[in-house]
Amino acid sequence: MPLSPPVSRSALKHTRTLKVEAYARDDNLWDIEAQITDIKTRVTPLASGDRAAGAPIHDLKLRLTINVSLDILAVEAVSDAVPYPGYCNTISPAYQTMVGLNLLRNFRRQLTVRLGGTGGCTHLTELAQILPTAAIQALNGEVSEPRDSSDAANEQPIQPFQLDRCHALRTDGAAVALYYPRWVAKVAEPYQSS
Repeated sequence: MPLSPPVSRSALKHTRTLKVEAYARDDNLWDIEAQITDIKTRVTPLASGDRAAGAPIHDLKLRLTINVSLDILAVEAVSDAVPYPGYCNTISPAYQTMVGLNLLRNFRRQLTVRLGGTGGCTHLTELAQILPTAAIQALNGEVSEPRDSSDAANEQPIQPFQLDRCHALRTDGAAVALYYPRWVAKVAEPYQSS
């Protein structure tokens, strides 16, 4: 379904493009590559000098190498176009502090603590924020079961990761009842006094 027609527009002024690609590697690791690009349709005056129409204000790239548990093993950050050359593009080494983080365990909070504010680049850090769900999408069906699974050691069922992480897959909702019936939340019986 498309968006509703806009009320009134005179001209496109700015385009921000986010691109994320995931690659399975031969060593059973994964590379998640992300890019953010900001382009204006007019000459943009910057403190560092005018930027031509169509030339990127930002062109930033981030690559995370992860294992199937979504632990970050390596990071590379590149700033090809920035508003303050010689300054913005010197922050890349700070992104090494992401090594050792896990995309599923408090990643966004830890990222903000390590690279928020002046500790990092606003745009690279913002780009990193979208990588947990992108990595989950990339690995889904490749390294995990799409429905119910079990712990092979003791054959105990393991609740699928995606449940209770979004509106549609609430364990007290209809989609879970239909697609994951084992995990439907039971409604507690009301307390009855005797």
